[in-house]
Amino acid sequence: MSLLDKVGNFTIAKEYMAMGYYPYFRIIDSEQDTEVICNGKKMLMMGSNSYLGLTNHPRVIEAAKKATDKYGTGCAGSRFLNGTLDIHIELEERLAKLVGKEASLAFAAGYMANLGTISAMVDRGEYIVTDKYDHASILDGCMLSMGKMVRFNHNNMEHLDSVLKNKVSGKNALIVVDGIFSMEGDVADIPNICKIAKKYGASVMVDEAHSLGVLHKTGAGAAMHFGCTDEVELLMGTFSKSLASVGGFIAGSKEVIHYLKHHARSLIFSASLPPASAATVIEAMNIMAEEPERIEKLWDNTHYMAENFKNMGYDIGPSTTPVIPLHVGDMMNAFKMWKLLDEEGVFINPVVPPAVPPADTLIRTSFMATHTRKQLDEALEKFEKVGKKIGII
Repeated sequence: MSLLDKVGNFTIAKEYMAMGYYPYFRIIDSEQDTEVICNGKKMLMMGSNSYLGLTNHPRVIEAAKKATDKYGTGCAGSRFLNGTLDIHIELEERLAKLVGKEASLAFAAGYMANLGTISAMVDRGEYIVTDKYDHASILDGCMLSMGKMVRFNHNNMEHLDSVLKNKVSGKNALIVVDGIFSMEGDVADIPNICKIAKKYGASVMVDEAHSLGVLHKTGAGAAMHFGCTDEVELLMGTFSKSLASVGGFIAGSKEVIHYLKHHARSLIFSASLPPASAATVIEAMNIMAEEPERIEKLWDNTHYMAENFKNMGYDIGPSTTPVIPLHVGDMMNAFKMWKLLDEEGVFINPVVPPAVPPADTLIRTSFMATHTRKQLDEALEKFEKVGKKIGII
């Protein structure tokens, strides 16, 4: 048997392509906004993570241009060697201040921030305790560490307590959770996680990828939203959602960040964040601070869509955030709904196994501060039409 046999045996994607039900790697040839051009057709974007609508903001674009003019397009090396610029230091100071920590460390991707942090912090004989719905980058960081991963049922504090008591007791442990869960749209019970962690002497890390720019009046994220910044030792965030670029960071005490600078392999052995990305994030933070009404508008749009979806008869599960999943049943329902909405000019993201159980697939919608009420109403009309046609509502 050849190593490459599995390549030929992988046929499911091609089968769905042949049926016209393949929703991935769609080509967008416009800026990421509330409307996009996809395959030459104008579409309402209802599946973007640009929660504050800053990816095409003129000030953000200008900041990227100026940084490129000054520093060039890349750093040609890792942060550890020749790739640290003064703009990286400015960025890290600003990020630490935003989330209420002493220091931060920027990575070229949020995925790499989770991989580098978790694998560096947890050694052999120690434990990582994860929510069953944690992001794949957290799970991959666990696999790269020398520690043992144990999981608890989603947002279930009794099970978390039981896991720490019966499987981890007496061992060093890091509890890692998403602030906002990226598919379900619900928020981690951080206050009780911190209480349970303290009870068993565990540390806590929160992935703020989808909560940065969304939760708390400053956009600082879930830990700040719950007043738990001091109890959460490690805060991770990404730049590819609210902060209009690509990259990620980890924030914590000065001692922890110093340790990670010398142990996080995805930082040491990878090229550093491009200067344009660093400048973009700084300017996005400036706008977020100057225009708090963006977060207010984001939440207005969120509440409006959630209420209307529920009134139509859609099951949105426990979502309380701008990530609003529509539970549509089996996989063919998800693909049919995607295709019909695509034909109606609405861009959404179907979520199917292995990301979710086979009988509980999702249409993942997500909303932006810059969506107008007219756009939302137009989308709702089409969600109702398609949902009724398929028999979901």
